[in-house]
Amino acid sequence: MDHQPTATLPASDQPDDAPVPVDLEQAEAALIGHYPRLARLAYLLLPPGSGRGRRVLQAHAIVQRSLPRGRGPAAGDDEDGAVLPSQRTGGERQRAADGPGADPGYAYVRLQVIKAALAAGGPRGPLGLPRPGQWPPLLPRVFGLRLFPRSGGSDELALDQALAALTPAARAAHVIRGLEGLSDADAHRLLAAAGVPDPGEALAEAEGLELPAGSRDEQLLLSAEFDPCSLQARPTDLVRRRQHTRAALAAAAALAACAALLGLPGVSGWGEPDDAAAPPYAQNAFAQQALDPAKLAQAGRDDWRRAARPDFAAWPARGDRTGDTALLGRALKVWARPSSSVRVSATPGTLPGPAAGAPQLLFAGDVDSAAVVLFHDGQRMVRYAEPIGSAGQGAALDFARTDGADAASATAVVVSRVDGNVRYLTAPWVSGVSSRDVLKPTGDAEAVQRTKDGVTPPVPSPVGQKQCARWEALELRTRPSAGAGAVPHLVSDLGELLPARLTYGNPSQSVANVSSATARQRWARSACRLGALAGQGVRSVNAWTFAGQPLPESGGTAAWLCARADTWRGRGTQVLALFQPPGRAQAAVAARGRDTIACGAREPRALAGVLWKSRSGKWYVLAAGSRDVASVTASGGVSGEARGRFLALRTERGARADLTARLADGSRLAGLGG
Repeated sequence: MDHQPTATLPASDQPDDAPVPVDLEQAEAALIGHYPRLARLAYLLLPPGSGRGRRVLQAHAIVQRSLPRGRGPAAGDDEDGAVLPSQRTGGERQRAADGPGADPGYAYVRLQVIKAALAAGGPRGPLGLPRPGQWPPLLPRVFGLRLFPRSGGSDELALDQALAALTPAARAAHVIRGLEGLSDADAHRLLAAAGVPDPGEALAEAEGLELPAGSRDEQLLLSAEFDPCSLQARPTDLVRRRQHTRAALAAAAALAACAALLGLPGVSGWGEPDDAAAPPYAQNAFAQQALDPAKLAQAGRDDWRRAARPDFAAWPARGDRTGDTALLGRALKVWARPSSSVRVSATPGTLPGPAAGAPQLLFAGDVDSAAVVLFHDGQRMVRYAEPIGSAGQGAALDFARTDGADAASATAVVVSRVDGNVRYLTAPWVSGVSSRDVLKPTGDAEAVQRTKDGVTPPVPSPVGQKQCARWEALELRTRPSAGAGAVPHLVSDLGELLPARLTYGNPSQSVANVSSATARQRWARSACRLGALAGQGVRSVNAWTFAGQPLPESGGTAAWLCARADTWRGRGTQVLALFQPPGRAQAAVAARGRDTIACGAREPRALAGVLWKSRSGKWYVLAAGSRDVASVTASGGVSGEARGRFLALRTERGARADLTARLADGSRLAGLGG
């Protein structure tokens, strides 16, 4: 049997507290199967001072909102995808699969319930206003009845009063230990995952809770007193209900009178009642200039050749419907005031508001089964789409930031996304397009033929695939006069309006396009990690190999890579440290950071570590730093120091270590993600 060295992620021998993929259906099944248990947990964690009736509804609302909002594609540990981190604690993963805590779906839903309940019981905001998560739930709602659990005995009342005196974190510590049967170590990890600042202090405070004499905590917590699924009903205040009903009828009559006045002749609205554009809220002469198709700006065919910095503003208007004023007028109106029937999406940090003035028209034409219009207002790319012949019904509106674009980043825009395929509109300075499978570094690129307007045929999108067996990207060749370089640009769809540019190289030098054999080999082992960046407004992703570490026990040489994803908005940067041992098809994520300057032009350094199992079955903490690292130190669960930029320490499965390094100039460097 061939024993190859394996990285801890993704592998069955990974550390105990590593996230475990959880299908969305698995989490939903856990919620349904353990709904009474989760509702009881939420009810006990909520502050008792809110009243038993409101507590019941809030507990049910928290549990019902614990599933992810979207049913997106598989995306590793991306919380918007269909695969989610289970957040099981180490002890639970080693425990026999008897209780629900051993189910990763239940562990994930339980963590969301604890987070929401702690937020609801936290301090209020300025002026005593509720923070997010503290507002009364919209659903479930019960009108005309008060629902509350059955009353218990004096012991249950004493426990409820004692829990009310604890802080929310201490109350959570006591409840999850008693109700979930967790050890102190498991409870500590679960509280930390739920965002409790000091889980140790919460556990210590919960330890001082005095139970009624002769009672057991588990029995009291399972009492009907704390069961929000077994309820009693009583009517609300009947006299006050009649008063509220009369007041509501009076308000409805006043609203009807106002609506009738707005419909009188001379009180004109904007748009027909069935339009996709919402009713007007103001009539402003300057704002209305942005609604006139005749005032749309259009660049000339060759303006990009004379532009000092070619970007989206230099794109000419293309498409066979640039003269369709009815289509353009609908698109501008819906952009200004989209109704509730319009599907609106925006990349993070992009404001989906109306244009400040007349925007620029880039494209108008029929693509697949939709009429598509692309606008640019200097800061944003806006895509309007409606089914052909629908006159605006079923319209969609997409926004994406484009500020700071240049000839290298303004090369393509998605005009259509249907059945897992995308069509792009390419820049006028793009002279040729090819499709390349990034996972096959030695394979040839396939030529892609475009229409006369620069629209590509359908290209398979790598986003949403269940298995990362192929990662299709576009190679865009640009004309030298655009100033974007002669080497083809590699761009990848990440599920947004603008594709992300892929580059390779040390950020302390000038990064390059993915064209060399080394760059293609490294990206072939890292491309599947791009799925975790989908839907986050990524502008470019640069990867570079910062170290090649000899492995213990003659295990070969492992490559350490740093992948930095920069966004159009500047914030939200993500950095991944990737560990590539010999014999592995894809690099494992060893560490990650967010909103950091590490691995970028301002901080072209990296330090990361991983728990690694050798072919003999022994575990090691491995760490590597970039070239200017003089020594590496591990502390915490594993202690040790090594001169130079590589560290390898014998340890046990599940060990954790904090990494620091000293640079050649004497300054210190923290490990990525530490």
